[in-house]
Amino acid sequence: MLIRHLKFFVTLAEEQHFGRAAQICSVTQPTLSQAIRKLEEDLNLALIVRSHRFVSLTPEGEKVLRWGRQILADYDSLHDDLSGKTKGGLTGTLRLGVIPAAMPSVSFLSHQFEDRNPLVQIEIRSMSSRIIEKSLENFEIDGGITYLDNEPIEHVRRFPLYHERYVFACREDHPLAGREKVTWAQAVREPLCLLSVDMQNRRILNRIAAGAGLELRPKVVSNSFLGVASHLRLGHWCAIVPHTFGFVFGGAEDLVLLDMVEPVHQQTIGLVLADRLPQSPMALALQDCADTVDIEAEFASMLARFPLEPREAAVR
Repeated sequence: MLIRHLKFFVTLAEEQHFGRAAQICSVTQPTLSQAIRKLEEDLNLALIVRSHRFVSLTPEGEKVLRWGRQILADYDSLHDDLSGKTKGGLTGTLRLGVIPAAMPSVSFLSHQFEDRNPLVQIEIRSMSSRIIEKSLENFEIDGGITYLDNEPIEHVRRFPLYHERYVFACREDHPLAGREKVTWAQAVREPLCLLSVDMQNRRILNRIAAGAGLELRPKVVSNSFLGVASHLRLGHWCAIVPHTFGFVFGGAEDLVLLDMVEPVHQQTIGLVLADRLPQSPMALALQDCADTVDIEAEFASMLARFPLEPREAAVR
């Protein structure tokens, strides 16, 4: 079995089209088909359900796809190590899956990584925790940033990065803007616009509210922080957002962010890597950054410019 035949097969499985796969692999379609058939002969298995076009993988083909991705990832790591590419910084692309709530924090980790590996291109994808889990299993990403203690994903290595807490966001002319803190009971009575990219984030908020005997009934949900910010700026809506929201939008003169109490809640956000050996050079480099970067301190420094407290104008 040749590595290039395995690469052709994985590409075909991902594209599900012989023509596109051949183009990506820079070969003719007959050459691609011949390579796939040779792989099937070597393994003595049918890997693809064929018609006049690609139909699907056989059950055996699905297994070979999972192993193939792992073998190709290990081969690339071996090649880079033997060629000396891992000395003085990595090359290639770092693929990082990040839950939406952690997007404001990812720049601290990527900055650390780029500083040590200036030749690497960094690709950041917004994903739910479950998609991060699946993408790690399929070698589609090198690492993920997600919750470590709320519905944690399985079969991963965990590296805490920082603790997330929730704040109440409103415009500076809102009646609650002059308070030092806002209770969950006060917050749920306001017209809320909440971030709702996946059900996990919503379940966390619902559990916190339910623990205080409350029910969250948002008027608006948005799948992006930009959508939430837009509704806040208009003034009619308020929001419950992670405190890291202040790093991205805390400089807006008309927005106020207030700590939430009764209850006070926090959860751990961290880096997750596939639980396998050997680790790829990208994964090892990510782990090293996670061990050394102090995102808590970075946030504290940044948020000091935009303190979570009422502005004097609002108090008056």
